Amino acid sequence: MSPSPPLLLLLCAVGATAAAVPRYREAPHFTNSAAAQCPPPLPPSNADAACSPHAAVHVAMTLDASYLRGTMAAVLSVLRHASCPESIYFHFIASATATKATAEELRATVRASFPSLAFRVYPFADEARVAGLISTSIRGALDRPLNYARSYLASTLPPCVRRVVYLDSDIVLTDDIASLAATPLPGEETAVAAPEYCGANFTAYFTPGFWASPALSSTFAGRRACYFNTGVMVLDLARWRRAGYTAQIEEWMELQKRVRIYELGSLPPFLLVFAGRIASVDHRWNQHGLGGDNYRGLCRGLHAGAVSLLHWSGKGKPWDRLDAGRPCPLDAVWAKYDLLRPAAGIESS
Repeated sequence: MSPSPPLLLLLCAVGATAAAVPRYREAPHFTNSAAAQCPPPLPPSNADAACSPHAAVHVAMTLDASYLRGTMAAVLSVLRHASCPESIYFHFIASATATKATAEELRATVRASFPSLAFRVYPFADEARVAGLISTSIRGALDRPLNYARSYLASTLPPCVRRVVYLDSDIVLTDDIASLAATPLPGEETAVAAPEYCGANFTAYFTPGFWASPALSSTFAGRRACYFNTGVMVLDLARWRRAGYTAQIEEWMELQKRVRIYELGSLPPFLLVFAGRIASVDHRWNQHGLGGDNYRGLCRGLHAGAVSLLHWSGKGKPWDRLDAGRPCPLDAVWAKYDLLRPAAGIESS
């Protein structure tokens, strides 16, 4: 018996919705190491687990259809190398106005691949506000409101979450995230920890007009202002809330709308507020730039030194290059964690 027209329309709509998000493989289940003295595993279906004292590490990431493949690989890499994977809580921020897939579809996709994962998906409540503050940058992908969600973690996540590791979706860890999460934040005001790069040309991140204005350039007076990449950060959200850092970032974005003082998306406002005021992290925790520059995305190698985290910042993303049959050498590392392609030997511990 064929379906009635209304039912047929409903089935077609459901099929179209399901096709919006690809089907990913189920990841192996990773268990806490007894030798690591882990807290009890977090219940995956309990929303209150975000405030559990047993949450050893909190991780925040964005959840977006365009970068979902990267997010899934990043989560797998975090769990694979963690000593206490069942005690990690993930906070995913999704677009409140998504058109390709709803937050519920994305949540269901994550749950299907990680049935035991403790996580929550939050709609980006400040999305409309951020959209009105964004000015165009050198690459369209940098202008998406969700790219600014890292500036709003203090108001998005529950107040019980004091410290969180923020990760971009184009990263892979090869080390225990607990070591990164435990980074000391000395003093009472330090709210951000990240690898610093003091040899970088810091002046290039702002316009000549910015540096020509004493009122603007004096922002960095008395500060050893160094570049840092905001794709990998440890944040003390309690200190962030007390200092009102989100409002400070927004003030610079509002000025940018009136007088152009930078060219590169969400990074410069972070630098204006925090450069020279963060706790430094070893460079092994952000081997960034593997996606090449923001124009061509050419292949790049690792910086000298140890590697705990690989970051494909820049235009070139490993999943796009693999699909196109033109991967860079280091894309093979990312491919081991790709849950969309055939299994590549990532085993549970």
